[in-house]
Amino acid sequence: MSVPVRAARPADIPAMVDLLKRDADRRHACDPALWSLAPDAPARIAEALAAALSDAPQPIRQTWLLAETGDRPVGLAHVLHVPVPPIYLGADGPPGLTMPEIALAPDAPDATLDSLADAAETALREGGARLLLATQVGDPPCAPAWSAAFARRGYAPLTLYLSKTGLASARPERPPEGPRPAGAADIPGLVALSAAHRATLEGLDPFWRRHPDADARFEAWMRRSLTLADRDMRVGGPAEDVAGYLVAQPASRLHVPPAHDLSPIGVIDDFHHRDLADPESLANGGRGALALLQAGEAAFAARSVDTAFVVCPAAWRSKAALLAAAGYRTAMTWSIRRGFG
Repeated sequence: MSVPVRAARPADIPAMVDLLKRDADRRHACDPALWSLAPDAPARIAEALAAALSDAPQPIRQTWLLAETGDRPVGLAHVLHVPVPPIYLGADGPPGLTMPEIALAPDAPDATLDSLADAAETALREGGARLLLATQVGDPPCAPAWSAAFARRGYAPLTLYLSKTGLASARPERPPEGPRPAGAADIPGLVALSAAHRATLEGLDPFWRRHPDADARFEAWMRRSLTLADRDMRVGGPAEDVAGYLVAQPASRLHVPPAHDLSPIGVIDDFHHRDLADPESLANGGRGALALLQAGEAAFAARSVDTAFVVCPAAWRSKAALLAAAGYRTAMTWSIRRGFG
């Protein structure tokens, strides 16, 4: 028998804080270095919920769902509609994403998980989502029980977020030789290399179908990124023959729930190198790509950022292998479900 699920209201916040703090404690127990708890975690959770459940305009459309037995909350789920990055076509519109905040009370009825999953998918479909994504945090034994439930619904890995901690404590005395800070003269090379990267991505999965104006949009974003003080851009090779690039930037709440400290975590995105051109096998032993990755790690260490997430398509096996050899492990997975009805 299903468990009733409804949209959460501001009056539900105290009970929701308890459920979410318990869920954050579970993540922290599995990996204290990655999922460090903010000293004022309950207050941060309450603040995030108050903002999300207010009548104020939201930057991203989101919904919190609450499962109840009688008048007692026994579980919750968080869903939102993810904006499509401007370099991709997004023909199916913004995908619907079930966030990692699916939390169950210890004595929740057995049907609670499926009831929440049904309600999450229904809310996203009614909001216009034609593609569904779900976030799994951790690998067994740290993955929550609902990860298997979503796999049974036909979700398959799309994007991996691989993590490595201890960057600040292992800070090198000098940056790796070879890679260097990016400059305006590198932009044409970055755009050309990104075009090859995007073509490979589209071949791996139609989710990454390119926008016709992708080159111009990517160039505009790279030029803007050069002006942002909160990130570091690194390139390999001379400006006339750029061999690789990455952007080391702050993490966001799209990756880290509010109970956890965001400040020591960074994200390496837009990471590509010619060594990774073949998604099945590394070229040149991955030496150039590894040096570039280490330059990104050194940039984080210089900012006292101790943990890095690196975004990696699940089907890009050569990149995943390089990261695994460099000490990274899967900390989070975005999985996709197509053909739902």
